[in-house]
Amino acid sequence: MAAPVVHTLDNGLRVAVEPQPWNPGLSFTILVPVGATSDPEERLGAASMLETWLWKGAGPRGARAFADALDALGVRRQSGAGVEYTTFSASLLPEGFPAALELYADLLMRPHLPDDAFDSVRALALQELAALEDQPPRKLLGRLRRGAFASPHGQPVEGEREALERMTPDALREEYRRRYGAGGSILAVSGGVDPDEVFRIAEKHLGAWSGEAPPPPAVRLTVPHRFHIQQETEQVQIGLFYKDVPPGHYDYYASRLAVAVLSGGMSSRLFTEVREKRGLVYAVSASPGSVKGFGYLTAYAGTMPERAQATLEVMEEEIERLAQGVSREELDRAKVGVRADLVLSGESSRARAGALARDLFILERARSLEEVEAEVMDVTLERINAFLAGRPYRDPWIGSLGTVEVGA
Repeated sequence: MAAPVVHTLDNGLRVAVEPQPWNPGLSFTILVPVGATSDPEERLGAASMLETWLWKGAGPRGARAFADALDALGVRRQSGAGVEYTTFSASLLPEGFPAALELYADLLMRPHLPDDAFDSVRALALQELAALEDQPPRKLLGRLRRGAFASPHGQPVEGEREALERMTPDALREEYRRRYGAGGSILAVSGGVDPDEVFRIAEKHLGAWSGEAPPPPAVRLTVPHRFHIQQETEQVQIGLFYKDVPPGHYDYYASRLAVAVLSGGMSSRLFTEVREKRGLVYAVSASPGSVKGFGYLTAYAGTMPERAQATLEVMEEEIERLAQGVSREELDRAKVGVRADLVLSGESSRARAGALARDLFILERARSLEEVEAEVMDVTLERINAFLAGRPYRDPWIGSLGTVEVGA
Protein backbone atom coordinates (compact mmCIF):
# COMPACT_ATOMS: atom_id res chain seq x y z
CA MET A 1 0.00 0.00 0.00
CA ALA A 2 1.37 3.44 -0.94
CA ALA A 3 2.37 5.78 1.88
CA PRO A 4 -0.04 8.64 2.61
CA VAL A 5 0.79 12.04 1.14
CA VAL A 6 -0.04 15.25 3.01
CA HIS A 7 -0.41 18.77 1.62
CA THR A 8 -1.51 21.93 3.43
CA LEU A 9 -3.56 24.51 1.55
CA ASP A 10 -2.81 28.22 2.00
CA ASN A 11 -5.85 28.57 4.27
CA GLY A 12 -4.46 25.99 6.71
CA LEU A 13 -6.63 23.02 5.67
CA ARG A 14 -4.53 19.85 5.72
CA VAL A 15 -5.24 17.25 3.03
CA ALA A 16 -4.02 13.65 3.38
CA VAL A 17 -4.34 11.08 0.59
CA GLU A 18 -3.63 7.36 0.69
CA PRO A 19 -3.89 5.89 -2.83
CA GLN A 20 -5.37 2.41 -3.11
CA PRO A 21 -5.02 1.60 -6.85
CA TRP A 22 -6.73 -1.77 -6.38
CA ASN A 23 -9.81 -0.18 -4.81
CA PRO A 24 -12.72 0.67 -7.17
CA GLY A 25 -14.22 2.95 -4.50
CA LEU A 26 -13.20 6.03 -2.54
CA SER A 27 -13.88 7.44 0.91
CA PHE A 28 -13.16 10.77 2.49
CA THR A 29 -13.45 12.20 5.98
CA ILE A 30 -13.49 15.87 6.86
CA LEU A 31 -12.48 16.41 10.49
CA VAL A 32 -13.35 19.78 12.01
CA PRO A 33 -11.94 20.41 15.52
CA VAL A 34 -15.35 21.25 16.97
CA GLY A 35 -16.41 19.00 19.84
CA ALA A 36 -17.59 18.98 23.41
CA THR A 37 -14.23 20.34 24.60
CA SER A 38 -14.88 23.63 22.81
CA ASP A 39 -18.53 23.95 23.91
CA PRO A 40 -18.88 26.95 26.26
CA GLU A 41 -20.24 25.90 29.66
CA GLU A 42 -23.50 27.73 29.03
CA ARG A 43 -23.86 26.04 25.61
CA LEU A 44 -23.08 22.39 26.32
CA GLY A 45 -24.28 20.28 23.40
CA ALA A 46 -23.70 23.04 20.81
CA ALA A 47 -21.23 21.00 18.73
CA SER A 48 -23.66 18.10 18.50
CA MET A 49 -26.61 20.35 17.58
CA LEU A 50 -24.54 22.16 14.94
CA GLU A 51 -23.61 18.89 13.26
CA THR A 52 -27.30 18.06 12.85
CA TRP A 53 -28.34 21.59 11.82
CA LEU A 54 -25.69 21.83 9.07
CA TRP A 55 -27.53 19.16 7.07
CA LYS A 56 -30.69 21.31 6.83
CA GLY A 57 -29.69 22.95 3.57
CA ALA A 58 -26.51 24.49 2.13
CA GLY A 59 -25.43 26.52 -0.90
CA PRO A 60 -28.19 26.69 -3.53
CA ARG A 61 -30.07 23.67 -2.11
CA GLY A 62 -32.58 23.16 0.65
CA ALA A 63 -32.35 20.10 2.93
CA ARG A 64 -34.30 17.80 0.61
CA ALA A 65 -32.47 18.88 -2.55
CA PHE A 66 -29.13 18.54 -0.76
CA ALA A 67 -29.92 14.97 0.29
CA ASP A 68 -31.17 14.17 -3.22
CA ALA A 69 -27.92 15.46 -4.74
CA LEU A 70 -25.86 13.19 -2.49
CA ASP A 71 -28.10 10.22 -3.26
CA ALA A 72 -27.74 10.88 -6.99
CA LEU A 73 -23.98 10.47 -6.58
CA GLY A 74 -24.41 7.25 -4.61
CA VAL A 75 -22.82 8.80 -1.53
CA ARG A 76 -22.95 6.73 1.66
CA ARG A 77 -22.58 9.39 4.32
CA GLN A 78 -21.92 9.45 8.02
CA SER A 79 -21.30 12.28 10.47
CA GLY A 80 -21.14 12.91 14.17
CA ALA A 81 -19.77 15.15 16.90
CA GLY A 82 -17.46 13.79 19.59
CA VAL A 83 -15.31 14.94 22.48
CA GLU A 84 -12.73 16.85 20.44
CA TYR A 85 -13.98 17.02 16.88
CA THR A 86 -16.83 16.55 14.41
CA THR A 87 -16.41 14.36 11.34
CA PHE A 88 -18.25 14.28 8.02
CA SER A 89 -17.54 11.13 5.99
CA ALA A 90 -18.56 9.83 2.58
CA SER A 91 -17.98 6.70 0.51
CA LEU A 92 -18.68 6.68 -3.22
CA LEU A 93 -17.32 5.91 -6.65
CA PRO A 94 -14.18 7.92 -7.56
CA GLU A 95 -15.79 9.72 -10.50
CA GLY A 96 -18.30 11.33 -8.13
CA PHE A 97 -15.63 12.78 -5.82
CA PRO A 98 -15.42 16.32 -7.31
CA ALA A 99 -19.21 16.84 -7.15
CA ALA A 100 -19.46 15.29 -3.69
CA LEU A 101 -16.69 17.48 -2.29
CA GLU A 102 -18.39 20.55 -3.76
CA LEU A 103 -21.55 19.59 -1.82
CA TYR A 104 -19.59 19.10 1.41
CA ALA A 105 -17.89 22.46 0.82
CA ASP A 106 -21.37 24.04 0.70
CA LEU A 107 -22.25 22.21 3.92
CA LEU A 108 -19.21 23.57 5.76
CA MET A 109 -18.88 27.03 4.20
CA ARG A 110 -22.41 28.01 3.15
CA PRO A 111 -24.91 26.28 5.47
CA HIS A 112 -28.42 27.77 5.68
CA LEU A 113 -28.89 27.06 9.42
CA PRO A 114 -32.61 27.83 8.97
CA ASP A 115 -34.82 29.01 11.84
CA ASP A 116 -37.65 26.66 10.85
CA ALA A 117 -35.45 23.59 11.39
CA PHE A 118 -34.02 24.66 14.74
CA ASP A 119 -36.78 23.26 16.96
CA SER A 120 -36.55 19.82 15.36
CA VAL A 121 -32.75 19.85 15.79
CA ARG A 122 -33.16 20.69 19.47
CA ALA A 123 -35.86 18.03 19.88
CA LEU A 124 -33.47 15.40 18.49
CA ALA A 125 -30.75 16.56 20.89
CA LEU A 126 -33.15 16.28 23.84
CA GLN A 127 -34.22 12.80 22.71
CA GLU A 128 -30.58 11.73 22.49
CA LEU A 129 -30.03 13.00 26.01
CA ALA A 130 -33.13 11.22 27.30
CA ALA A 131 -32.04 7.97 25.64
CA LEU A 132 -29.07 7.85 28.03
CA GLU A 133 -31.48 6.83 30.81
CA ASP A 134 -32.15 3.62 28.88
CA GLN A 135 -28.43 2.96 28.35
CA PRO A 136 -26.88 2.62 31.83
CA PRO A 137 -23.38 1.56 30.60
CA ARG A 138 -23.12 4.57 28.32
CA LYS A 139 -24.44 6.88 31.03
CA LEU A 140 -21.93 5.59 33.58
CA LEU A 141 -18.90 5.77 31.26
CA GLY A 142 -19.83 9.33 30.29
CA ARG A 143 -20.02 10.32 33.95
CA LEU A 144 -16.73 8.52 34.60
CA ARG A 145 -14.99 10.64 31.96
CA ARG A 146 -16.55 13.75 33.39
CA GLY A 147 -15.39 12.77 36.86
CA ALA A 148 -11.79 12.14 35.78
CA PHE A 149 -11.19 15.29 33.74
CA ALA A 150 -11.07 18.70 35.38
CA SER A 151 -10.61 20.24 31.92
CA PRO A 152 -13.41 20.49 29.28
CA HIS A 153 -12.49 16.99 28.04
CA GLY A 154 -15.07 15.73 30.52
CA GLN A 155 -17.93 17.80 29.10
CA PRO A 156 -20.84 15.71 27.80
CA VAL A 157 -21.04 15.41 24.02
CA GLU A 158 -24.83 15.20 24.21
CA GLY A 159 -24.99 18.39 26.32
CA GLU A 160 -27.20 19.16 29.30
CA ARG A 161 -30.95 19.64 29.31
CA GLU A 162 -30.88 23.20 30.67
CA ALA A 163 -28.28 24.31 28.10
CA LEU A 164 -30.15 22.69 25.22
CA GLU A 165 -33.44 24.28 26.29
CA ARG A 166 -31.78 27.72 26.54
CA MET A 167 -30.08 27.44 23.14
CA THR A 168 -31.29 29.90 20.49
CA PRO A 169 -30.71 29.94 16.72
CA ASP A 170 -28.58 33.09 17.02
CA ALA A 171 -26.43 31.54 19.76
CA LEU A 172 -25.82 28.44 17.66
CA ARG A 173 -25.00 30.51 14.56
CA GLU A 174 -22.47 32.39 16.69
CA GLU A 175 -20.88 29.07 17.63
CA TYR A 176 -20.69 28.12 13.95
CA ARG A 177 -18.92 31.38 13.06
CA ARG A 178 -16.55 31.11 16.02
CA ARG A 179 -15.53 27.49 15.59
CA TYR A 180 -15.88 26.32 11.98
CA GLY A 181 -12.96 27.13 9.68
CA ALA A 182 -10.20 25.68 7.52
CA GLY A 183 -7.44 26.24 10.08
CA GLY A 184 -7.08 23.04 12.13
CA SER A 185 -9.47 21.10 9.88
CA ILE A 186 -8.43 18.02 7.92
CA LEU A 187 -9.57 16.35 4.69
CA ALA A 188 -8.43 12.71 4.45
CA VAL A 189 -9.03 10.66 1.28
CA SER A 190 -8.41 6.96 0.67
CA GLY A 191 -9.16 4.88 -2.42
CA GLY A 192 -8.54 4.75 -6.14
CA VAL A 193 -7.38 8.36 -6.56
CA ASP A 194 -4.32 10.34 -7.58
CA PRO A 195 -3.04 12.60 -4.75
CA ASP A 196 -2.28 15.56 -7.04
CA GLU A 197 -5.82 15.42 -8.44
CA VAL A 198 -7.26 15.36 -4.92
CA PHE A 199 -5.17 18.39 -3.93
CA ARG A 200 -6.41 20.26 -7.03
CA ILE A 201 -10.06 19.47 -6.31
CA ALA A 202 -9.64 20.36 -2.63
CA GLU A 203 -8.12 23.72 -3.57
CA LYS A 204 -10.97 24.41 -6.01
CA HIS A 205 -13.79 23.73 -3.54
CA LEU A 206 -12.27 24.37 -0.11
CA GLY A 207 -9.46 26.82 -0.91
CA ALA A 208 -11.64 29.84 -0.11
CA TRP A 209 -12.71 28.47 3.29
CA SER A 210 -11.54 30.90 5.97
CA GLY A 211 -11.45 30.94 9.74
CA GLU A 212 -9.79 28.81 12.36
CA ALA A 213 -11.06 26.79 15.29
CA PRO A 214 -10.01 27.83 18.81
CA PRO A 215 -6.93 25.98 20.12
CA PRO A 216 -7.66 22.82 22.13
CA PRO A 217 -7.60 23.15 25.92
CA ALA A 218 -4.85 21.57 28.02
CA VAL A 219 -5.71 18.32 29.78
CA ARG A 220 -6.26 18.57 33.52
CA LEU A 221 -7.34 15.74 35.79
CA THR A 222 -9.14 15.54 39.10
CA VAL A 223 -7.78 13.52 42.02
CA PRO A 224 -8.79 9.85 41.65
CA HIS A 225 -12.00 9.26 43.57
CA ARG A 226 -15.16 7.14 43.68
CA PHE A 227 -18.75 8.09 42.92
CA HIS A 228 -22.10 6.36 42.69
CA ILE A 229 -25.24 7.08 40.69
CA GLN A 230 -28.31 5.73 42.47
CA GLN A 231 -30.73 4.37 39.87
CA GLU A 232 -33.32 1.60 39.84
CA THR A 233 -31.77 -0.98 37.52
CA GLU A 234 -31.61 -4.78 37.51
CA GLN A 235 -27.82 -4.80 37.23
CA VAL A 236 -25.07 -2.70 38.75
CA GLN A 237 -22.74 -1.00 36.25
CA ILE A 238 -19.09 -0.57 37.24
CA GLY A 239 -16.50 1.62 35.50
CA LEU A 240 -12.80 2.22 36.14
CA PHE A 241 -10.56 4.90 34.60
CA TYR A 242 -6.73 4.68 34.66
CA LYS A 243 -4.09 7.08 33.36
CA ASP A 244 -2.11 5.65 30.44
CA VAL A 245 0.41 6.70 27.80
CA PRO A 246 -0.90 8.73 24.82
CA PRO A 247 -0.68 7.89 21.10
CA GLY A 248 2.79 8.77 19.83
CA HIS A 249 4.47 7.71 23.09
CA TYR A 250 7.29 5.17 22.73
CA ASP A 251 5.33 2.66 24.82
CA TYR A 252 1.90 3.29 23.28
CA TYR A 253 1.75 -0.09 21.54
CA ALA A 254 3.06 -1.89 24.62
CA SER A 255 0.05 -0.36 26.35
CA ARG A 256 -2.31 -1.37 23.52
CA LEU A 257 -1.07 -4.95 23.63
CA ALA A 258 -1.46 -5.06 27.42
CA VAL A 259 -5.09 -4.02 27.00
CA ALA A 260 -5.50 -6.83 24.45
CA VAL A 261 -4.15 -9.29 27.04
CA LEU A 262 -6.79 -7.99 29.42
CA SER A 263 -9.71 -7.84 27.03
CA GLY A 264 -8.81 -9.14 23.59
CA GLY A 265 -11.20 -12.06 23.30
CA MET A 266 -12.58 -15.08 25.12
CA SER A 267 -9.10 -16.12 26.30
CA SER A 268 -8.31 -12.69 27.75
CA ARG A 269 -7.70 -12.26 31.46
CA LEU A 270 -10.83 -10.29 32.35
CA PHE A 271 -13.15 -12.59 30.43
CA THR A 272 -11.49 -15.71 31.85
CA GLU A 273 -11.13 -14.63 35.49
CA VAL A 274 -14.20 -12.45 35.99
CA ARG A 275 -16.75 -14.23 33.84
CA GLU A 276 -15.70 -17.79 33.07
CA LYS A 277 -13.99 -18.89 36.30
CA ARG A 278 -16.05 -16.94 38.84
CA GLY A 279 -19.29 -16.31 36.98
CA LEU A 280 -19.50 -12.76 38.31
CA VAL A 281 -20.67 -10.84 35.27
CA TYR A 282 -22.56 -10.99 32.01
CA ALA A 283 -20.33 -8.34 30.43
CA VAL A 284 -16.76 -7.22 31.18
CA SER A 285 -14.27 -5.36 29.02
CA ALA A 286 -11.36 -2.93 28.93
CA SER A 287 -10.45 -0.50 26.17
CA PRO A 288 -7.88 2.20 25.42
CA GLY A 289 -8.93 5.80 24.95
CA SER A 290 -7.22 9.08 24.25
CA VAL A 291 -7.60 12.78 23.74
CA LYS A 292 -4.93 14.97 22.20
CA GLY A 293 -1.80 14.52 24.34
CA PHE A 294 -3.29 12.15 26.91
CA GLY A 295 -4.10 8.44 27.02
CA TYR A 296 -6.29 6.44 29.36
CA LEU A 297 -7.64 2.96 29.97
CA THR A 298 -11.26 2.30 30.90
CA ALA A 299 -12.73 -0.95 32.18
CA TYR A 300 -16.40 -1.81 32.45
CA ALA A 301 -18.54 -4.55 33.95
CA GLY A 302 -22.27 -5.12 34.42
CA THR A 303 -23.38 -7.54 37.11
CA MET A 304 -26.03 -8.42 39.68
CA PRO A 305 -26.12 -6.28 42.86
CA GLU A 306 -25.02 -9.14 45.13
CA ARG A 307 -21.93 -9.74 42.98
CA ALA A 308 -20.95 -6.13 42.40
CA GLN A 309 -18.36 -5.75 45.17
CA ALA A 310 -16.61 -9.01 44.28
CA THR A 311 -16.63 -8.03 40.61
CA LEU A 312 -14.92 -4.72 41.35
CA GLU A 313 -12.29 -6.41 43.50
CA VAL A 314 -11.43 -9.05 40.89
CA MET A 315 -11.28 -6.44 38.11
CA GLU A 316 -8.86 -4.30 40.10
CA GLU A 317 -6.76 -7.37 40.95
CA GLU A 318 -6.52 -8.48 37.33
CA ILE A 319 -5.63 -5.02 36.05
CA GLU A 320 -2.99 -4.51 38.77
CA ARG A 321 -1.62 -8.00 38.09
CA LEU A 322 -0.41 -6.74 34.71
CA ALA A 323 2.52 -5.20 36.62
CA GLN A 324 3.81 -8.77 37.15
CA GLY A 325 4.12 -9.14 33.39
CA VAL A 326 2.49 -11.07 30.58
CA SER A 327 3.54 -14.42 29.11
CA ARG A 328 4.96 -14.90 25.64
CA GLU A 329 1.82 -16.80 24.66
CA GLU A 330 -0.37 -13.89 25.78
CA LEU A 331 1.79 -11.37 23.91
CA ASP A 332 1.79 -13.41 20.70
CA ARG A 333 -1.98 -13.80 20.88
CA ALA A 334 -2.43 -10.07 21.48
CA LYS A 335 -0.22 -9.21 18.50
CA VAL A 336 -2.24 -11.48 16.23
CA GLY A 337 -5.45 -9.79 17.35
CA VAL A 338 -4.12 -6.26 16.87
CA ARG A 339 -2.60 -7.13 13.48
CA ALA A 340 -5.87 -8.73 12.37
CA ASP A 341 -7.71 -5.51 13.25
CA LEU A 342 -5.15 -3.53 11.23
CA VAL A 343 -5.36 -5.77 8.18
CA LEU A 344 -9.15 -5.79 8.19
CA SER A 345 -9.28 -2.00 8.56
CA GLY A 346 -6.87 -1.72 5.64
CA GLU A 347 -9.47 -3.34 3.40
CA SER A 348 -11.88 -0.48 4.08
CA SER A 349 -11.26 2.90 2.46
CA ARG A 350 -13.67 4.47 4.98
CA ALA A 351 -11.69 3.12 7.93
CA ARG A 352 -8.41 4.30 6.41
CA ALA A 353 -9.73 7.80 5.68
CA GLY A 354 -10.90 8.06 9.29
CA ALA A 355 -7.57 6.77 10.61
CA LEU A 356 -5.59 9.25 8.51
CA ALA A 357 -7.71 12.14 9.79
CA ARG A 358 -7.27 11.02 13.43
CA ASP A 359 -3.52 10.58 12.94
CA LEU A 360 -3.12 14.10 11.61
CA PHE A 361 -5.24 15.51 14.44
CA ILE A 362 -3.61 13.56 17.29
CA LEU A 363 -0.04 13.00 16.04
CA GLU A 364 0.31 15.83 13.49
CA ARG A 365 1.34 13.26 10.85
CA ALA A 366 -0.32 10.47 8.83
CA ARG A 367 0.98 6.90 9.14
CA SER A 368 0.74 3.98 6.75
CA LEU A 369 -0.63 0.64 7.93
CA GLU A 370 2.83 -0.83 7.48
CA GLU A 371 4.32 1.72 9.88
CA VAL A 372 1.69 0.95 12.51
CA GLU A 373 2.15 -2.80 12.08
CA ALA A 374 5.93 -2.42 12.46
CA GLU A 375 5.42 -0.52 15.73
CA VAL A 376 3.25 -3.36 17.02
CA MET A 377 5.75 -6.04 16.03
CA ASP A 378 8.62 -4.10 17.65
CA VAL A 379 7.13 -4.70 21.10
CA THR A 380 9.13 -7.55 22.65
CA LEU A 381 8.26 -9.52 25.76
CA GLU A 382 11.04 -7.77 27.66
CA ARG A 383 9.85 -4.35 26.55
CA ILE A 384 6.18 -4.80 27.44
CA ASN A 385 6.99 -6.31 30.83
CA ALA A 386 9.44 -3.50 31.63
CA PHE A 387 6.71 -1.00 30.71
CA LEU A 388 4.11 -2.73 32.88
CA ALA A 389 6.47 -3.04 35.84
CA GLY A 390 7.52 0.59 35.60
CA ARG A 391 4.05 2.01 35.07
CA PRO A 392 1.51 -0.16 36.92
CA TYR A 393 -2.19 0.48 36.51
CA ARG A 394 -3.23 1.59 40.01
CA ASP A 395 -5.40 4.14 41.82
CA PRO A 396 -8.25 4.37 39.31
CA TRP A 397 -11.26 6.61 39.30
CA ILE A 398 -14.18 4.29 40.10
CA GLY A 399 -17.83 4.83 39.28
CA SER A 400 -20.91 2.69 39.79
CA LEU A 401 -24.55 2.96 38.78
CA GLY A 402 -27.47 0.98 40.17
CA THR A 403 -29.12 0.12 43.45
CA VAL A 404 -25.89 -0.87 45.24
CA GLU A 405 -22.83 1.31 45.75
CA VAL A 406 -19.54 -0.57 45.42
CA GLY A 407 -16.16 0.21 46.92
CA ALA A 408 -17.63 2.60 49.49
